[in-house]
Amino acid sequence: MNRKLLLLNFVLVGVAVYAGSQFRAEWRNAREREAAVAKGQPRALPLPPYKPVPADSAVMPGSYQSIADKMLWDRSRNSTVIIETPPPPPPKPMPPLPVYHGMMSLGSAGLTAFFSMTADGAHQSVHIGESIGQFKLISVNSDEIELEWDGQSIRKTVAEMSGHSGAAGVQVAQDNARTEGAPPPAAAPPPVKSGPGDDTAFGFKTCAVNDGNAPGTVIDGYKKNLHTNPFGTNCTWDPVGK
Repeated sequence: MNRKLLLLNFVLVGVAVYAGSQFRAEWRNAREREAAVAKGQPRALPLPPYKPVPADSAVMPGSYQSIADKMLWDRSRNSTVIIETPPPPPPKPMPPLPVYHGMMSLGSAGLTAFFSMTADGAHQSVHIGESIGQFKLISVNSDEIELEWDGQSIRKTVAEMSGHSGAAGVQVAQDNARTEGAPPPAAAPPPVKSGPGDDTAFGFKTCAVNDGNAPGTVIDGYKKNLHTNPFGTNCTWDPVGK
């Protein structure tokens, strides 16, 4: 019995010595690895390839238009804004044209034309570039008169301006007659005031060549005199004795 116990103890001692030697060997190997790692330089790993981050796309109105079209809280459910433009104002009506009574040239004073706002209105002397009512006199001769109104050029014949009210009425009647298929009525000659007209700033009174009075006729202390110039023939009623 004692011999068995002694053998067992001897075996246990051998196992302990062997385990200790193995443990020591592993410990020494571990220390050597730690020393090698401490002395060595770490190896740099390669960097991954660079990929730029894609930029965000710009926000366009068309991308959220469907949201506005389907907005449940909007009664119209339509993102299209309808802008109502007011209608253009009606064109400005042109006032009646002034009545032309004649013209004369007084040398340095230049060409003077005589107009009135109505057929029976007071005569006014108007030079080129001056205004009569809302109209400006641009040019005048024995055949045609040019006026300016609201930036527009208006050309009329002397006959139309001498009695444009009657001529306008005849024109309307002619247009109506053409519409109804009837022959147009004949134009009536404009009325002409006989005798001396209105006073002027030059001391004489206005005159109409075709007033039915012959040159040299004296009425109310005024004598009818004819004047011929490059623009035609006109007349004045001059005080007798001057």
